[in-house]
Amino acid sequence: MKLLLTSGGVTNPSIHSALVRLLGKPITECHALCVPTAQWGHPMCGPTSVRGLLAAEPRFRHLSGLGWASLGVLELTALSSIGAQRWVPWAREADVLLVDGGDATYLCHWMRESGLADLLPELPGTVWVGVSAGSMVMTPRIGTSFVEWPAAPDDRTLGVVDFSIFPHLDAFPTNTLAHAQRWAAGIGVPAYAIDEQTAIQVVDGAVEVISEGQWQKFGA
Repeated sequence: MKLLLTSGGVTNPSIHSALVRLLGKPITECHALCVPTAQWGHPMCGPTSVRGLLAAEPRFRHLSGLGWASLGVLELTALSSIGAQRWVPWAREADVLLVDGGDATYLCHWMRESGLADLLPELPGTVWVGVSAGSMVMTPRIGTSFVEWPAAPDDRTLGVVDFSIFPHLDAFPTNTLAHAQRWAAGIGVPAYAIDEQTAIQVVDGAVEVISEGQWQKFGA
């Protein structure tokens, strides 16, 4: 699977160009599945924000509203009840998974429960576009300050990549570089703080930062 890990989505021409390269064809020819699941685990999200994502409302113009050939939904909490024989073909046929933010530990739980986490190695040509928690879920840890789901056992996530991500740099009063530095000091792995104009591309283990904004890398 090819990863485009963002804080705010496909927010500028550089990230847009990277996405098109990963897809190998224009966005207008690509079939996308939205994964809204992380939203259900975060107290700031709910029915209206999920609706906005799925309806490609203007505030989701950087993710679901990019002009896809088709836009479907892959709600992970439903998958275990309908069986892999139904949903796995949907995932295999999609060009891209658009994985929105929310709580990364909740998303991680349902990726494992649904079987999507186990399927990822079988989707080498599929592009994963993560926003916030949709990016953080691919890392080893997110840090306890980002855990909002009360049932989360800890801050560990999938560990598909070997670095962690501090998103929304300077977007909120609690997401300054100083906050990111304190977070990174306790995370135990290499890490990146990224703003809304930055993405991290990972293909075959090669990591590339694509940015028209601000970002910072921290050592382990």
